[in-house]
Amino acid sequence: MVSIGEAAKALGVSITTLRRWEANGKLIAEHTVGGHRRYNLAKLRPELFRVETEAKRKTVAYARVSSHDQKTDLERQKQVLELYCARQGWTFEVIADLGSGMNYHKQGLKRLLDAVIEGQIGRLVITHKDRLLRFGAELVFAICAAKNVEVVILNQGEDTTFEEDLAKDVLEIITVFSARLYGSRSRKSQKLLDGVKKAVEEAQC
Repeated sequence: MVSIGEAAKALGVSITTLRRWEANGKLIAEHTVGGHRRYNLAKLRPELFRVETEAKRKTVAYARVSSHDQKTDLERQKQVLELYCARQGWTFEVIADLGSGMNYHKQGLKRLLDAVIEGQIGRLVITHKDRLLRFGAELVFAICAAKNVEVVILNQGEDTTFEEDLAKDVLEIITVFSARLYGSRSRKSQKLLDGVKKAVEEAQC
């Protein structure tokens, strides 16, 4: 809150003009107990505060793999992201997830989305689009656009582990559904999983 003189200076007009605008209802001033006018500078010049807010927003690099046996790839992703962000001179944080690209409830992803929605993130960096989500990444990108978050995708081409990850994602879904249908330890469930694993292995050869 600033005085009428400071408000007039911030807007580049005279005090008389400011009083006329108030009389015409163009802007509203608050009054102190002593009757002095006070103006909300954030409302008069919001761009000044927007720049300050943008400067405080952080860069987040997000990495993900589908399963525990891909931890090496997860570390490789993190190193690539860290090197890229460091070369740009950005102060950054890395969020990593270990889970299916079809799972929308991963802890890292939820933390990332919460921060985006709360306006804490100004830039998101990923190695491939599919590292974010296998299906639905466009929805996350739309949220980022609405929140003025710059999205940097290092590799616009096909993810080299796409087929392997997709196979693991499908296997995970079938595992969950077969467990619900037959029970996690039933013969039918194990037979179904063995058949799917065999089909996946043959497809990858």
